Amino acid sequence: MGKRDDLIAQYADDLRNKCGMQPDMNLLTKVTIGCGPAIYNADASTVAASQPAELETVKTNFLVKKLGLADSPALMDAINQVLETYGRSERNKYRAVVYYMLTKHFGKESVYG
Repeated sequence: MGKRDDLIAQYADDLRNKCGMQPDMNLLTKVTIGCGPAIYNADASTVAASQPAELETVKTNFLVKKLGLADSPALMDAINQVLETYGRSERNKYRAVVYYMLTKHFGKESVYG
């Protein structure tokens, strides 16, 4: 298995054990690939949930630009809900896992079709 496959397995494990959901491996793979080389960078591969600027970036670059959602307070509510599900105290909140849960939350799996 390659490095990306190892990371996808780790993300799936987080979804199962930390978020309490059974991952759709096909979608998780596509979301992970969509994150590009960021998944290999220790800093870029995680979401700094305590930094408002980081959450704003997730909202703007992922929810609005990638998923094509209209900017509204509901977007930040969804981000906070996903971070609660992941566990606020969880040190490493992987970007691919957060993006996967946001994609599922908004029913935007078709973006990765």
